[in-house]
Amino acid sequence: MTDQSTSSFDFIDLFAGIGGLRLGLESIGGECVFSSEWDKHSQKTYEAWYGERPAGDINLIEPSSVPNHHILAAGFPCQPFSLAGVSKKNSLGRAHGFDDVKQGNLFFALSDVIEAKKPAVLLLENVKNLVSHDRGKTWRVISARLDELGYEVHARIIDAAGWVPQHRERIFIIGFRREVFTPAFPEGVPFEFPVSDGRPHALRSILDEEVDSKYTLSDLLWRYLQNYADKHRAKGNGFGFGLPNLDGVTRTLSARYHKDGSEILISQGLGRNPRRLTPVEAGRLMGFPMDRLEIVVSDTQAYRQFGNAVVPKVAEAVARQIEIVLQQARLLGLDWKVRMGEELELAAG
Repeated sequence: MTDQSTSSFDFIDLFAGIGGLRLGLESIGGECVFSSEWDKHSQKTYEAWYGERPAGDINLIEPSSVPNHHILAAGFPCQPFSLAGVSKKNSLGRAHGFDDVKQGNLFFALSDVIEAKKPAVLLLENVKNLVSHDRGKTWRVISARLDELGYEVHARIIDAAGWVPQHRERIFIIGFRREVFTPAFPEGVPFEFPVSDGRPHALRSILDEEVDSKYTLSDLLWRYLQNYADKHRAKGNGFGFGLPNLDGVTRTLSARYHKDGSEILISQGLGRNPRRLTPVEAGRLMGFPMDRLEIVVSDTQAYRQFGNAVVPKVAEAVARQIEIVLQQARLLGLDWKVRMGEELELAAG
């Protein structure tokens, strides 16, 4: 381990995407010592923003080669457990969840790293549907594996609308290694998930006043979206485009936003078709500090990256709650970094 001060710690960023979890942990003094992300376009963005190119496919990384770290962060893949992903795979007659060898079993690659490196704290993120997928079996397997690895697990679905003008429900899974923290908290770690301050977040706050006309929907696409919505409305379905109140919040930004932008369209007044968000606006909607981050990929890839990302402000709020536990442990006389180092030495024999 590196710095042993109270405020700093080392972490790794697995399934890193464009670093939403990283930004959250860096905000409380963390230093990233290793990152992994297989998508080449996301690697390009990550390198431009953080100065390092992530390692690739986690399946090709030997767990023992990963640097020692205090906190493991991972936004492990959403698609096998998402409502859209499950629906698509069912329609194609394909397996999903842990039966999907290509994607679902990546959780077990993650657990191999956890088993090898024994981090003191886990910070994991996934889609809301993770807890209900396969009638709860997927979540039972995940939570049982983390318990088996020695972690006290805390999980909650958090809506990012408390921090950004977007409804975005995701499950955050926090694990505290028992052998590290039990001496300070014999009755369980007093971790509490964050609660937003209740301040309203308005969509208009992230919008630019002047936007290139290329983001305005064509007459053909706008007519198609209206007809599609009318057809489903007649059937009693709620499918259709979204034109949110500019003083309110939007639907969830998805990775497919680049296709037609239908879930979040911005009204431009009478006589003009609505428009998509620009990539920079999409980044702001996700809470990324776009005043200092440059988009270095195509619009299509930028939309995909933001649609798959973790909201940094939520990651920061969760990280600050973890920090409270670490501070409490210190006050109770537990040097959790030393304790973790001792456990690693014992594991090494």
